[in-house]
Amino acid sequence: MKKPVKRVLIALTSVVAVIAVGLVATTVGNAVATAVEQDRIEPYGQKVTVDGHEMNVMITGEGSEDIVLLPGFGTASPVLDFEPLVTELAKDHRVIVVEPFGYGLSDGTDRARTTDNIVTETHSALQELGVDDYVLMGHSIAGIYGIQFANRYPDEVRAFVGIDSSVPGQPGSDTELPVGLFGAAKNLGLVRLIASFRGTGYDESVYSVEAQEQFALLTNRNTLSPTYLNAMSLLHANFEDALGTSFPEDLPLLLFVVADNPTVPTWVDLHEEQAAAVDDGTVVPLDGTHYLHHTHTPEIVDGFRSWERTRMPAAE
Repeated sequence: MKKPVKRVLIALTSVVAVIAVGLVATTVGNAVATAVEQDRIEPYGQKVTVDGHEMNVMITGEGSEDIVLLPGFGTASPVLDFEPLVTELAKDHRVIVVEPFGYGLSDGTDRARTTDNIVTETHSALQELGVDDYVLMGHSIAGIYGIQFANRYPDEVRAFVGIDSSVPGQPGSDTELPVGLFGAAKNLGLVRLIASFRGTGYDESVYSVEAQEQFALLTNRNTLSPTYLNAMSLLHANFEDALGTSFPEDLPLLLFVVADNPTVPTWVDLHEEQAAAVDDGTVVPLDGTHYLHHTHTPEIVDGFRSWERTRMPAAE
C-alpha cells in the first residue's frame, strides 16, 4: 500500500474511533444524567387517572368562568410554559392547564397520538375534574385538536381562543419528519448535548431561574421520548385528517396571530378565513413570534377580557 493512501486510512480510522468514543461518552452520560435528574424535578399540579395512566393537571384561580389551556406540540412543561398567562387570567377566571400524555409531569403512553385519542384523553381528564363548561384556549397544534374538541363536545366548549394556533391545510403541514433519526440522537445523548449549548429559549425577564432549571430538566426528560416521537410521526396524518374541518358556526372564535410570518406569508389570511367561517370570529394580529404568550401576555389577556365581556354569551 502506498504511503499517502495508508496515511489517509489511518487518519480516517482515528476520526471514526474518536467519534465512536465520543458517542459512547454522550450515551452513557445521558443515561446517568437522566436517572439523576428525575429526583430534581419538582412536582406541581394534581394527577387524574385516564386510560390507566396518570395525567397531570394544574388548576389556578377561583373565578366563576373556566378556561382550559392546551399546549403547542412538544412543550416540555405546559404548566411552566403558560405560567405568565395563567397568573393574569387566574385573577378573574379558574384556569385549568392540561398536560397531555408525554408532556410535563404526565405519564407517557403507547396509545397512538392521533387527534382523536388526544382529544378523548383530555376530555376524560376534564370529566374526572368535573369541568364541563369552559373556554378552550390553545397554542399552535391545539388549533387542530380544538376543532375536533369543539365539534365533539358542543355543549361544553363555549368558545375557542387561539394563540398562533394551527389551521387545517397550512403550508408545511405535509412534511414528513425523520423520526428515527431524532430517536437515535436522543438515545445517543446528542439532544442533551445540543440543549446544553442552546439553553431553554425562555426569556429570563419573564421566567425565574428556578423555572428555567425545571424547564431544562423536563426538556431532557420529555423531548423525543417514545410518546413524543409517536406524536411527531403522526403530525402529518393528523393535519391530513383535519382537512376540510372547521369550528362549529355558532362557536365564538378569537384568534391571536403573528402579524408577519416570514415562513408563511398567508398566515393571517388563513386565520381570517377560519374566523369568517363562523358567525362570530375575530382575528387579532400581533407583532411577535410563534410563542406569543411568552412576550404578549398583557395584550392577550386584555384582548380576551374585552372580547369576552362584549361578544361571548354568558355562562348559564
